Amino acid sequence: MNQVNVKQITRAPHLRGSSGVVKSSSFPGIFDNRQGSWLRSLLSTSFLTLFLTVTAAVTSGQSTSPKPIESLSATEFSRLIREFSEEGGTFRSDNFTSNETPYLTVVDKLRQLGAVGGAYVGVGPEQNFTYIAKIRPRIAFIVDIRRQAIIQHLMYKAVFHLSPNRTQFISRLLSKPLPKDNVPGSEAPVSEILSFFDKIPGDDKTFAANLAGIRKVIEEDFQFSLSDRDQASLEYVYKSFRNEGLEIAFRIDGAQGGYFPTLKELILQTDLSGKLGNFLASSDDYEFVRGLHRKNLIIPVVGDFGGKKALATIGEYLRKNGFTVTAFYTSNVEQYLFEGGSFTAFANNVRKLPINDRSLFIRSASGRYLHPARLPDHRSATILQQMTVFLRDFDQGAYQSYRDLIMTHYIAAEKL
Repeated sequence: MNQVNVKQITRAPHLRGSSGVVKSSSFPGIFDNRQGSWLRSLLSTSFLTLFLTVTAAVTSGQSTSPKPIESLSATEFSRLIREFSEEGGTFRSDNFTSNETPYLTVVDKLRQLGAVGGAYVGVGPEQNFTYIAKIRPRIAFIVDIRRQAIIQHLMYKAVFHLSPNRTQFISRLLSKPLPKDNVPGSEAPVSEILSFFDKIPGDDKTFAANLAGIRKVIEEDFQFSLSDRDQASLEYVYKSFRNEGLEIAFRIDGAQGGYFPTLKELILQTDLSGKLGNFLASSDDYEFVRGLHRKNLIIPVVGDFGGKKALATIGEYLRKNGFTVTAFYTSNVEQYLFEGGSFTAFANNVRKLPINDRSLFIRSASGRYLHPARLPDHRSATILQQMTVFLRDFDQGAYQSYRDLIMTHYIAAEKL
């Protein structure tokens, strides 16, 4: 059977009469009354086939939704750290712990604003684990300019992997061996667990064995090679936890003192309702953070918020894999970005993150700024801001100083 040239039929003007209708005499045997239905059927079939062919081609060319990431292999985890990281920088503090006592005051507000799931980005030490426990993201990146901070997070990750419950976690973190009897159970109140470890001294033998075990887990299980300098950093950080125990705290220029809250005080902080909320306060929160670590989905990266690589690469990775940033904990890093002249570069990096109207910054405003959101008994204030509002304000020139940033369109903690 000869094919009908549809293009020729529809475009040949000499085949049309004065009314614009194709003359049947031009195609004898086709347009007569007996076979008109056959041609209509053929044309309909041809157009349907053409439509389905074009649709299939277009559909095959479209990007489909990426398959959700449930876990990462150790090889991929290690690769992301290496390839996303920048050259390490220096800072004058040892952030063994956070120094922000009001970190829990925004937890209810985060919940109220729908901050759940998605991707989490943060900076600094253990405070991230509490925000991760509350937000329950599917993936998290911890970005810090100091390589030592990233080594500390790898240390934490190893301790999580090796410790099925909170009691074992604190025991291993502080190099305090567990006795055979009268050990707090997995559901014991965190205050009871801390009191228990107050009575147990650190142990050099336990420290040496634990350090060797942690190093082995990092290099073999996580497939992350530690340079000599990395190994020195790991030993320095881990020995500091062994020596100071629950009294370990944030340090400036290596000085120890009582100005900053201790690890124990941070763990026992409460939210605005007076409830404990640290990631170690409940086995459920601990198990969630540990589970995310065991899936290799808490990824530490050496990076400058105003740098050219880390945040931009993280943004590209999150977008490619279908993640939206739910929360970005910046602490007070933006203060130093203003001082160093890289705040604009940071804002441009924020543009590269996949965000929506629910994406939130979590910030700390230190006491020297006398922030109106600061609560009694705290030296700083923890505040929130919509990331889309931040970009809009930045484009309008609203941020000429760090004070402008923390005082403009912030969201304060409040009792619900």
